[in-house]
Amino acid sequence: MIKLVLIVASIWLLIQLWPIFLVLVVALLIVGTMSPTVSWMETRRIKHGLGIAIVFILFFIVAIFAMTLTIPSLLVQASALIEQEPKFRAHISDYLSHSNLTAPIADWLRNVKFGTISNGISGMAFDVSMRIFEITAYGVSAIFLALYIMVDRDRLRGWLFATVPRAHHIRLARVIMNLETIVGAYIRGQLITCLLIAVFSFVLLVACGVPNAMALAVFAGIADVLPYIGALLSIGPMVIAALGRGPVMVSVVLLTMLAYEEFESRVLVPRIYGRALRLPASVVVFALLVGGTLMGILGALLALPVAATVMMLIDELRVELPGKQERVSDVEQRIGDERAEKEYLRRTVGVPVEEAAAIAASISDDEQKEESSPLKSADASDLNGS
Repeated sequence: MIKLVLIVASIWLLIQLWPIFLVLVVALLIVGTMSPTVSWMETRRIKHGLGIAIVFILFFIVAIFAMTLTIPSLLVQASALIEQEPKFRAHISDYLSHSNLTAPIADWLRNVKFGTISNGISGMAFDVSMRIFEITAYGVSAIFLALYIMVDRDRLRGWLFATVPRAHHIRLARVIMNLETIVGAYIRGQLITCLLIAVFSFVLLVACGVPNAMALAVFAGIADVLPYIGALLSIGPMVIAALGRGPVMVSVVLLTMLAYEEFESRVLVPRIYGRALRLPASVVVFALLVGGTLMGILGALLALPVAATVMMLIDELRVELPGKQERVSDVEQRIGDERAEKEYLRRTVGVPVEEAAAIAASISDDEQKEESSPLKSADASDLNGS
């Protein structure tokens, strides 16, 4: 009964603190993204604090540059669209009135009161602006939390290792290292897909003579952080911007971007994210559907690293799934883990937990480099072949 009460209380507390938990997850994603760069700087004899400052300054510069380049142009286009709304509505109504099937729709469009539409848009804009303000506040909190985690890295890692028996420190260090690898691979995949759609959109819009091509391309790249969804979100502003070039250019932009979205969703996303995160294409699609259904846009954004983390934990914790057979590589990894754990226990006798955590990370890093070496990979292939 006590265990049941504790489980129910934990679930209730998690539900109540769900936004705080998401802030922590986003902060850890930021840490996993920036930590490799800071570590690389440390290997170049740049102090830890200075490396963090450089990385965060560059991050803010890039973010401010992207917003400065994108937001003003999009606001101008939105204002122009609202001003030309009666003209667009009249043109569409005249086109629809030529057919008996669409004539009722044309009459409905002529009778729509712009004041009613503007009032609805105003109310929706207020709700959206409040939501954006809330998300921005949580985002800023996540950034500063990530900054504090990176600055106080050694102490926090020591506290984490102090809660786990030393016999499991090597496995814990490897889990943390794998988490950083997963986050880094996810961010690289995001950069690749976002850069590809931004370049493709820019070339297309310039070729079609659409104004503000750079701003629209940057917006497409930013929106594409949401796999499958982002490409669709970027089509609307492009089509609106192409209205001044005539129906032919509107059709070219619309059909070409729809074709690219189909290519990205069926080819690029499964291959890039599947290879980077070691996820099958079916798992990628399923994770995105589940994340989007449960948590909307944020769920779709976090679905892939969460799925990769779950699969990694299943391997690291050696969870035996139904139908799974032990492979030669599993036996070799278990032997290597036992050898690394014995070496760690020998080297950390009487050592404070913070130093022990650093030793565990060093041993795990050496073990990972040994496993990824070409000679080791060739030996494993020979064993599997035999």
